[in-house]
Amino acid sequence: MHTGSSSVRVVCLIGVVLLAGCTGAAPAVDTATTTPDTTATTTATTANGTVAVHFINVGQSVSTLVVGPTGETMLIDTGHYHDDGVYVLQYLQKHNVDRIDYMVVSHNDADHIGGNAAIIDYYETEADGIGAIYDPGIAASTQTYSEYLDAVEQHGVTLYETRAGDSIPFEGVDVQVIGPPEPYLENNARNENSIVLKLSHGETSFLLTGDAENDQEANLVERYGGQLQATVLKAGHHGSSSSTSEELLDTVDPKTVIVSSAYDSQYGHPTEELLGRLAERSLPTYWTATHGDIVLVSDGQSVSVRTQQAAPTNPLDLRDGESVAPGTSGDVVERATYCTDSGSTATPQPTVTDGGTTETGTLSIETIHADASGDERENLNDEYIVFRNTGDGPLDLGSWTVSDEAGKTYTVPEGYTLDAGATVTLHTGSGTDTDTDLYWDAGSPVWNNGGDTVTVRNSNGDVVRQETYE
Repeated sequence: MHTGSSSVRVVCLIGVVLLAGCTGAAPAVDTATTTPDTTATTTATTANGTVAVHFINVGQSVSTLVVGPTGETMLIDTGHYHDDGVYVLQYLQKHNVDRIDYMVVSHNDADHIGGNAAIIDYYETEADGIGAIYDPGIAASTQTYSEYLDAVEQHGVTLYETRAGDSIPFEGVDVQVIGPPEPYLENNARNENSIVLKLSHGETSFLLTGDAENDQEANLVERYGGQLQATVLKAGHHGSSSSTSEELLDTVDPKTVIVSSAYDSQYGHPTEELLGRLAERSLPTYWTATHGDIVLVSDGQSVSVRTQQAAPTNPLDLRDGESVAPGTSGDVVERATYCTDSGSTATPQPTVTDGGTTETGTLSIETIHADASGDERENLNDEYIVFRNTGDGPLDLGSWTVSDEAGKTYTVPEGYTLDAGATVTLHTGSGTDTDTDLYWDAGSPVWNNGGDTVTVRNSNGDVVRQETYE
């Protein structure tokens, strides 16, 4: 793997600061891929270097490239049979991936193995080969599946039938195979027996569930419980209603979610039901259909999110973004960074220049009241933040966002304006919005009593105010 860009990191600072930090928007950075970082700080869990997880925009399909700290690569799925893996192969070539060390087939539906044959042929004849293929072992009666097996046989690629408990020896990344179980679920249904992977690097982790649906998700929760907790969750089955259940979301407790599906999905992916579940938990969500290629870079303590296009991340606003066609050229730009609970030990990013100021208004954080009296869950409106416009004129806050360190996000209603000298209180609970009071309707406490970070972004996604309290 030959790449030529550097990673950008953050620190979590105390005080009101005008910089892009954890869960905040970030400056434009041309970082489509990362190279091994031999100078990275070693954490308590010995995370050396960086890991990049690429969610390739392949329309109504999925393909994920993982590049480890030593340059080893893993490719999970290869896109839809409609395009025979063209977009995936194009992406791999663009990023100078000359070998696939581990090729994982989540399951053998044609919309996941569409490029298997073409990619095997290319890497075995024109590049440096494929180390091994990991497959759940449930056949499909399709031409796409037959062509895949023919390519494996023709080139003599090692093929492993893979189940929960197996391991993939990826250098610098802990790869746990946690599905499918033995015996198979649901009479060998392919979706429900997808290979499920948990990738861990330092204190960060990624849970990739293939097309697992209700039965396998329930099996995962029952079998692994809190071990499923991850920084990033890829929504199951392209964002269908039958995947990414409430129980799974609450067990994984991710800081952000990735959805891979087409903008005009004939199945309605991601479904409104799924988006509602994500919105209830205030989970920032990135969608390949509107964000384009999505690259997540972990240094072991934080995960940087980089996308081709800026687009809404509030789940209920996801479809307001403009579509990005598969194969669209363009580098990714850093949009946000999600810290682990222990914070980050890296170097600061450049400051944001607008400082929360429009032509006449300036926003400040006046009060953070994180510890509501009594039972917080029963008194959510007593958990609040007070903002003040300290400028000389009105401040249009429409579509600005407020988020915590875990990435829970509130969006100010369109048309809301804060007059000069005026204050507005953002309550965690529910109520009727007025000029002086706004209501998150979060359903559960947001601000940690023991310390958290308040990040305010304007309608362009720029960080304009950030304050960390203890």
